[in-house]
Amino acid sequence: MSVTSSRGRRRAALLALAAALTVAAPIVEARPGGGGSMGSRGSRTYTAPSATPTAPGGATTMQRSQTSPSPGMNSPGMANPGMQAARPRFGGGFFAGLLGAGLLGALLGGGFFGGLGGIASMLGLLLQVGLLIGVVMLAMRFFRRRSEPAAASYARNASDGPNPGMGGPMGGPAGNPMGGGNAGPYAAPRQPQMRQVQIGPNDYQAFERLLGDIQDAYSREDRVTLSNLSTPEMVGYFDEELQGNASRGVVNRITDVKLLQGDLAEAWGEDRTDYATVAMRYALKDVTVERGSGRVVANGDPEATELWTFQRQPGRGWVLSAIQQTKR
Repeated sequence: MSVTSSRGRRRAALLALAAALTVAAPIVEARPGGGGSMGSRGSRTYTAPSATPTAPGGATTMQRSQTSPSPGMNSPGMANPGMQAARPRFGGGFFAGLLGAGLLGALLGGGFFGGLGGIASMLGLLLQVGLLIGVVMLAMRFFRRRSEPAAASYARNASDGPNPGMGGPMGGPAGNPMGGGNAGPYAAPRQPQMRQVQIGPNDYQAFERLLGDIQDAYSREDRVTLSNLSTPEMVGYFDEELQGNASRGVVNRITDVKLLQGDLAEAWGEDRTDYATVAMRYALKDVTVERGSGRVVANGDPEATELWTFQRQPGRGWVLSAIQQTKR
């Protein structure tokens, strides 16, 4: 009897455990960013951040960003914009072809227009060549005279100095005498002025505070606070996620955020904007509940490691500009 009862108790315990596992909420990544890589890191948006002890594998490639990759100046299949294809002069290759054809025809008995034939037709060939040269010279003189007024007008406008109605001399943007700054189809994007940025204890405290405040605002669906703590691009991504939760009738609740480990991956400046990418491993309680009943429908991972990039403008504090997941 004791053996039978012991087996019965073990079987009941296994059934209870299986039932508990069946009804338990699935584990999903529903925190801000949804476990993806999104945002902008200036000119380094598509460059992997440096590995750190917190994130030794580095970060995944940016999946969503409003920053477009900068194309190379000389892409495959694209001619160098500073070089022009060699254009044959009028009467050059075309005239040489006719002359060669005429000489060959004369030797074979043809000539340009069906000459006398053989060596005896050389005199007629020379006459025909002379006539053709005369026609070509007349045509070149005619086109040269037509182009002279336009060239004179161009030179006169250039000598008059910059046009007040234009951006700069010769119709180019101000400050560029050759008009090279005009954003044409082959204009290269302006490279930002890079500089070093020093990160101190106050900056690290700001990063840790932003980690908790952004998670809290996201949990409360407080879009105003999110807009104060993040770039407009990141706010747009957060708003899409919050709208998706609302359409499914759920709310993502994030509490007890605590930074466990963090270190700086890289910091730099571009023009007047400072950037800092920080690897952070933090603990949190991440659950998704039904809006009406509060029933838990999904559990998030209790710990996460991500790389957050912050940016700062002169006279302003740090704001979140990108979130990247670590490579596994």
